[in-house]
Amino acid sequence: MDYLLNLATDPAAWIALATLTTMEVVLGVDNLIFISVLSNKLPEHQRSKARKIGIAAALVLRLALLATIALIVKLTAPLFALFGHAFSWRDLILISGGLFLVWKATTEIHNAVDTDSGPDHLNPAVVATSMGAVVGQILILDLVFSLDSIITAVGMTTHIPIMVVAVVIAVAAMLLAADPLAKFVHANPTILMLALSFLMLIGTTLIADGFGAHVPKGYIYAAMAFSALVEGLNMMARRARRLKAAEKSNAS
Repeated sequence: MDYLLNLATDPAAWIALATLTTMEVVLGVDNLIFISVLSNKLPEHQRSKARKIGIAAALVLRLALLATIALIVKLTAPLFALFGHAFSWRDLILISGGLFLVWKATTEIHNAVDTDSGPDHLNPAVVATSMGAVVGQILILDLVFSLDSIITAVGMTTHIPIMVVAVVIAVAAMLLAADPLAKFVHANPTILMLALSFLMLIGTTLIADGFGAHVPKGYIYAAMAFSALVEGLNMMARRARRLKAAEKSNAS
């Protein structure tokens, strides 16, 4: 109890909490984009439930990993060396998760672009995707993102209570943003393609990180933010053209 009271009255602990919470929220964007894209493939009445299950699983995984923090630290220890690089369990998990993410994003982009490849797997009216299949894929990526999140937390503070509070706040923010983000992505096909491109970029950086080529996340998120800004301007331009066309049509 004294330990918690000391933390609660320590300004450094509050600064660490604010910093770590911000980092966890930013890292949760990757997970949230993936959950939004996958859940939109389900019938409308199942989408919100799938998102809640996926986000709840992310919270459980993060808390479970925090409970085994000593084991998580050991995951970064070298396991074997290949091509002059020492691989750890963390590296192998990141590479596997990155490959899965690149494969998934590539498949979805192909289905959206190639209209002759069969049923449109992005159209819930024709897709034959079960809740279990979607939740299963979300859980796979939850594990990868949760591991990355907890290792980042360990590198920023040694206080478990601060990590727990930061994780809970970040996951709560994900829960609040999940439905609005998914609906926005579903209502705007160009945003969906942009989201899939983001997933491919994130998967590529996970693979690179697993092979020891660390790409600063600030660069990744800056590129994503710039792309989103450009797409936002495109959406405004399209809306302005539609309004102008409607005015001309009404005038005639």
